[in-house]
Amino acid sequence: MPRDSDPPVEPFPVRRIDSVEAKPAEAQWLIEPLWGASAVGVLGGQPRSLKTWLAAELAVAVATGTPALGRFPVRVSGPVLIFGAEDDPPDLRARFEGIAATRGVTFSGLPVFLIDVGRLHLDSDEHVARLRATISKLTPLLVVLDPFVRLVSIDENSATEVSAVLASLRAIQRDLGCAVLLVHHMRKSPSSHLGQQLRGSGDFAAWSASALYITRRDDGLLLQVEHRNAPAPPAVGLRLEAEPRPHLCVVDAPGPTSTAGHGGVLEAAILERLSSGRPYTTLELRDLLKIRKATLIDALDKLRAEKLVVRAPTGWSLARESNQLELSEPAGEPHDPHSR
Repeated sequence: MPRDSDPPVEPFPVRRIDSVEAKPAEAQWLIEPLWGASAVGVLGGQPRSLKTWLAAELAVAVATGTPALGRFPVRVSGPVLIFGAEDDPPDLRARFEGIAATRGVTFSGLPVFLIDVGRLHLDSDEHVARLRATISKLTPLLVVLDPFVRLVSIDENSATEVSAVLASLRAIQRDLGCAVLLVHHMRKSPSSHLGQQLRGSGDFAAWSASALYITRRDDGLLLQVEHRNAPAPPAVGLRLEAEPRPHLCVVDAPGPTSTAGHGGVLEAAILERLSSGRPYTTLELRDLLKIRKATLIDALDKLRAEKLVVRAPTGWSLARESNQLELSEPAGEPHDPHSR
């Protein structure tokens, strides 16, 4: 309780919402439709899923104003600052030099700047202050930090510890106006939402205004995009090409099991399993996909609502392959002999 002798407390400043300056439509993107202007977010993927290659492709695109991956337009170009904890500087140079040559831009004078230290600790007040000073001096449009696990000594499963690190990066973004791309690992087990597949705390997904997810499929890699303030674009396939120099190439998204039209990677995994032609019970799918039954039921109900799967007494099948009368009960009811 405040005492009469306490000095008066100054209230926070406020302003009416209609006095806030509107953001022009053309200023909403850094790379359209992959990354928002001044957005913070995660580039997630499993180990060796070309996360650093994609980060380097985006960095070259922003630094030069050329389309990212040869396809996605850059709306504003300028310097890029990067710290790659898992690559030696000569290896990073070779990677960027090859991408520049492939994209037809000059490597000499490329405004991509490496933070030239052996270690960067985002859970160190001193290092965060030095990072802030570096960004303030260089004024990059994009800051790439790769990967999170090598940049901290905290428990990535601790929401308290992770949120403190992410809050410091958000403060840098807001104060200095740069976009921040944080590379992070994803688990191998599927989930009904890609953000839930990121390793560690759920704060990573909640923090991201833009997010890129690379998932590995039998027929290649799939890049999916999410935004807080914009619709998600269709998923695209990715492939690492060797000629004329190593670079990422956009390919058509995988067909029958693409997640572009029906949500996340779990739904795609279900459809891929059912494409074998035989029906599967709920319990069989749960054991094969190694997920919680409740999560599986949510995904099955979503696919059934989109008329992609049907459920018969023998189990779940692809809608186009089943001529049986579908049961009306929700997934996991007693008609499924293996559901309990």
